[in-house]
Amino acid sequence: MPIYSMTGFARVQVHQQLSYTLSVKSVNHRFLDVQLRLPSGLDALETELRKAIKDSLVRGHVELTLTVDRSNQQKGGYNRELVAGYIAAFAAARDENGLTGEPDLNSVLRLPGALQTENRGDEDLAALAESVRKEIAPLLDQLKIMRARDGEALDAILNATLDRLAEATDGVAALRPEIEQRYQERLTQRLVAATGSEFNRQRLLEEVAVLVERSDIAEELARMHTHIAHFRELLAAGGELGKKLDFLLQEMNREANTLLSKTGGVGGKGTRITELGLAMKSEIEKAREQIQNVE
Repeated sequence: MPIYSMTGFARVQVHQQLSYTLSVKSVNHRFLDVQLRLPSGLDALETELRKAIKDSLVRGHVELTLTVDRSNQQKGGYNRELVAGYIAAFAAARDENGLTGEPDLNSVLRLPGALQTENRGDEDLAALAESVRKEIAPLLDQLKIMRARDGEALDAILNATLDRLAEATDGVAALRPEIEQRYQERLTQRLVAATGSEFNRQRLLEEVAVLVERSDIAEELARMHTHIAHFRELLAAGGELGKKLDFLLQEMNREANTLLSKTGGVGGKGTRITELGLAMKSEIEKAREQIQNVE
C-alpha cells in the first residue's frame, strides 16, 4: 500500500444541457476538514458529497467546488406581440395609402424589445445533481492518484533522511568505546584529586564504574536503530502513517537529546559525538517537516 501525501488536485468538466466544472483540491491538515462550494438549490447533494469525501480520504483540508455554466440555459426568442403589431401597422398604412411593398424583417427585429432571451430557470438542477453523483467517485480517485504520486516523492525523501540518520548513529557508536574510556579516566582523576592520597582505590573504581554506566549511550544508540528500522517498516507498509511517524520522530528526538546530554563536556572526540548528535537532530527535524504532509 502506498503512502499518501495530503496535497493534490483533480478536476472534471462535463458538457451537457447544464454544463459544469467539478474540482477538488487538498492540503495538509491535522484532521479531515471538508469545505464545499456549491450553487444554491443543491443542499441535498452536499450531504452526499461530504460522505463520499469522508469515505475516500483520511486527513487533509479538502475544498470541493462546483461551477455551473448557465449560458446554455438561455435560448433566443422574439416578442411576438410587438412584431405582429408592427407588421399589421405596416400593412394598414400600405393599404390606406395605396402603396406596395412588404415589411423588412431585419428592420423589425432591430426594434427595441423585439429580440428576447428566455431563461429555463433551475429545472435542470435534478439532472445536474445526478450527473455530479456519478462524477464524484472518479474525481476522488484522480485526487488519490495525485496524492499517491506526491507520497512516493515523500517516501524517497524520508528514506534518504533515515539513511543519513543511521549513518550519524553508526558514527556515534564507533566513537563510544574511546569516549567511555576517556570519561572514566577523567572522572578518576577528578575523584583522586578530591579525595587526596588516602582513599580506597577499589571503592573508587567501583563508584567510577557506576557513574560511567549511567553515562553509557548504548541504550540510546540501540533504541535509535530500533526506531529507524520501525520507521522504514511503516513506510514500506504504507497507508495512514502521518500521526504514527510523528510520534516515532518525537521518540527519536528524545534519544538524540539524551545522547547529547550524556556526552557533553567529555572533550577530545566527544566533540565529534556532539557534531553527530546535532546532525541527528537536524535530520529528525527535516523528517518532521516532511511528514506534516503525510496522510
